[in-house]
Amino acid sequence: MEVDIGNVLGTQPGLTEETLDRLDDRVAAAHDRIADGMDADEFGYASLTLPETADPDAIRAAVEPFDDPAAVLTVGIGGSALGAATLADALESDVDAYTLDNVDPDAVRTLLAGLPLDDVVVTVVSRSGTTAETLANFLVVREAMDAAGVDWTQRTLVITGEDGNLRRLATTHDLPALDVPTGVPGRFSVLSTVGLAVAALQGHDIEAVLAGGRDGMASLSGSVFESPAYAYGATTYALAERGALTNAFMPYAESLETFAEWFAQLWAESLGKDGLGQTPARALGATDQHSQLQLYRAGPADKLVTLVRPTERAASPIPETDLDGLAYLGGSSLGDLFDAEFAATEASLAAAGVPNVRIEIDRVDEHALGELLYGMEAACVLYGELANVPTFTQPAVEWGKKAARGLLGGGDFPEAAAVADKREFRIGE
Repeated sequence: MEVDIGNVLGTQPGLTEETLDRLDDRVAAAHDRIADGMDADEFGYASLTLPETADPDAIRAAVEPFDDPAAVLTVGIGGSALGAATLADALESDVDAYTLDNVDPDAVRTLLAGLPLDDVVVTVVSRSGTTAETLANFLVVREAMDAAGVDWTQRTLVITGEDGNLRRLATTHDLPALDVPTGVPGRFSVLSTVGLAVAALQGHDIEAVLAGGRDGMASLSGSVFESPAYAYGATTYALAERGALTNAFMPYAESLETFAEWFAQLWAESLGKDGLGQTPARALGATDQHSQLQLYRAGPADKLVTLVRPTERAASPIPETDLDGLAYLGGSSLGDLFDAEFAATEASLAAAGVPNVRIEIDRVDEHALGELLYGMEAACVLYGELANVPTFTQPAVEWGKKAARGLLGGGDFPEAAAVADKREFRIGE
């Protein structure tokens, strides 16, 4: 992974090399704190040791009973689903991957109706085993399999904590089960059982994913000028302090579109504390050059644009044509056009003084994804240290969970009572 921050220098808002020099001492101190947390296996910081502590052999043993499934269905939400979906959507496989991470009844019904339930492996993921959306969806999936005459106990893999409803379910029905790592928030868990089990079921090289993560670990150092991950984390923090409160995250590869969703949760849930944070806006190059770039280039000067691309991609030649105005395309390729679109967007933003960062990987494969995912996690942790926010908590999310559970009769929570206090000002019938 390589990070180019040249286009944040001299922009509005923007940084100078002197700014980075002044920030470097703080990065060194933050790195020492992060390294100490990793060494002590502290909550949250343990996430950054996963490339070394995750056990690929245990994951392979757990998925071994499911020989050559047609598809994998992940039932989870947030960090319990997005990591697995990111890897599944980025890497090609003959085993289709689907995700149930919402409780929209129409979407759930439509998805289940189109799945070959007798040849699907269901991975149900919840650390606590009490996540309402996950358990509700799993009950619906289980009922659908029963109705189709499928023995769900032969098609289910559980990924959960040491105790709770799912752990008891796995014990009762002798289901294969993997442990969610302790000390690792869900949004940081992609390089663990949570993200890698589906990749293993799809036949991907999970050892290569972890090797990429280890390369990311090795690149961490006490200087913003030496570590790509820390360069990104420090730059985004410094820009946010100067008013770039939106981070438009724009991969130039459709296979990385779900990665942008994963990044959005990581950034929002980790850094949105105490009135601070940077709002992630998901975009996709080159599609959103035609739908969002106008705002980024000519709207309020409150944005950073992060451009992500693989430097190697398929060529896909463009056929020759004699159509007026299009002859210049003949003899080139879709890859050439994609790269030109990337360069044009980058230059367009720079010409307008909009700060933008380029993140590059060699190609979209297991190793590069492992390094990229790890790099963004490390960048996020560094940003949190510099901003002095509790990176690994999510109290605002917990408030909503309690309110929803109380409304459904799952307990007596004052958060549920607050729902009745909603102010109404209705327009229309």
